[in-house]
Amino acid sequence: MQLSVANSIVQLLVKSGRKPGGSARSRRAVEVKGIEIKAAAAAKAKVLPPLRILAALAIAAWTLFLYVHFSVITGTVEVMSNGEDLADPCRGRYIYMHELPRRFNADIVHTCRNRKTEDHWGDICASLSNAGLGRPLDGDSVITGESGWYGTHQFALDAIFHNRMVQYECLTNHSAVASAVFVPFYAGFDFARYHWGYDNATRDAASVDLTEWLMARPEWRRMGGRDHFLVAGRTGWDFRRISNLGADWGNDLLVIPGARNMSVLVLESTLKRGTDFSVPYPTYFHPRSDADVLRWQDRVRGQRRTWLMAFVGAPRPDVQMSIRVRDHVIAQCKASGACAMLSCARTPSSRQCHRPANIMRLFQKATFCLQPPGDSCTRRSVFDSMVAGCIPVFFHTGSAYKQYPWHLPKDDHLRYSVYIPTADVRRRNVSIEAVLRAIPPATVARMQEEVIRLIPSLLYADPRSKLKTLKDAVAVAVDGILDTVARIKNGEEVNCGGPVDKDPPNLFASTASRFFPEGYVQAARGRSWTKGMQSRI
Repeated sequence: MQLSVANSIVQLLVKSGRKPGGSARSRRAVEVKGIEIKAAAAAKAKVLPPLRILAALAIAAWTLFLYVHFSVITGTVEVMSNGEDLADPCRGRYIYMHELPRRFNADIVHTCRNRKTEDHWGDICASLSNAGLGRPLDGDSVITGESGWYGTHQFALDAIFHNRMVQYECLTNHSAVASAVFVPFYAGFDFARYHWGYDNATRDAASVDLTEWLMARPEWRRMGGRDHFLVAGRTGWDFRRISNLGADWGNDLLVIPGARNMSVLVLESTLKRGTDFSVPYPTYFHPRSDADVLRWQDRVRGQRRTWLMAFVGAPRPDVQMSIRVRDHVIAQCKASGACAMLSCARTPSSRQCHRPANIMRLFQKATFCLQPPGDSCTRRSVFDSMVAGCIPVFFHTGSAYKQYPWHLPKDDHLRYSVYIPTADVRRRNVSIEAVLRAIPPATVARMQEEVIRLIPSLLYADPRSKLKTLKDAVAVAVDGILDTVARIKNGEEVNCGGPVDKDPPNLFASTASRFFPEGYVQAARGRSWTKGMQSRI
């Protein structure tokens, strides 16, 4: 079009020079001007590209602009374009995932069988099939007809979370539009492969190498890494070494320079003033659809529970005194005719606690599931039992009430659980059975319904599919991270909530006032109703 307009202008100029009645002088003038115009045009032609080239360049530039503009949207999320709602559903939720060198994730898994720590690491290595879920479970009445059940290792979260993030609906290739940055480093697996039989420098090597790699990236410089997060699928204590005087437990991921700027999702927070946030342990159930979850909730809601209480686990005689209560819980369970127990001896020949069907069968038959601390305050069993619709009974506030702020109720802990202080059980002045029997049936029903309501947020959906309307543990954790980063950007000082050196206020008092009639607790503390139980344990 530009070329035709230019031709028209030239033709008009030529015609105007040939009007009738023009003198020879004027014709000569026109001819001279024509020669001058041609000379000028020729000179310009040497300097400026032809109009066709200009037009092509303009079209190319416009095409490139449109591609870049729309690829930010269409390359990351499907935009609703029904003519009514053109809003971006991922606004404020975009996440950029670093493409790390394989030595930080894939190679760790691929080489795990070649390590001299196979006694500790090999069982995890063998459990990472099916996107980290482990082998499928079938052939048992507990799960027959139910899809999504796997023999999942409790420390497999690194792989499960990474594979889920690959499917995240608001993943973007443009870090400039991302609200947070995911670092797919297999920190938990790295701990396992180098912990036993290696010095501290070897244990820390991958973490140090990772932070150096990250700090050289432009994405890091934007917020100094405070918008970055990674998953370390073990307890926070495995990543915060107490001492460097010798080969002490753990590596220093949570405290080395650079890494301490990032948010780290762990199975149990250290509750120090830091950035380690607790997320649920993986369970055996990994639904592929909302229908899978709803069907399972209906099943556990209608389950006939023949035991008042149940316990699954092994004794822990060597733990620190502040959380040592498990032996007393086991003793009371054995002495009660209302308690079912699955004893998990810590020997290679003891396999009953490694069969998920045995565990889930017991949890589905009990109303209350006893959850005393083990090697640390938290337990995978808490989440297995809640998925089975069993009400957890806690003996230490660090087992749940100070943990999992995104996944469990923050304030009214007694909506879904029972709390009996460790000290009271250890001193043998409280009967667990008597406390549980004193809770009114209507209250028990409400608590159980709350546990069932929480089930979706405690599950890790199958990474090869996605839930439509329900939010699983990954979705809840991502929301928590996005909120954390947003608060940091607003200038808030954000940490995992620690240090938490006090119990939630009036927890036992509220337990007593809610569950027991007036004077009941005073009688209990006076041992008037526990003498018979004490004589049996």
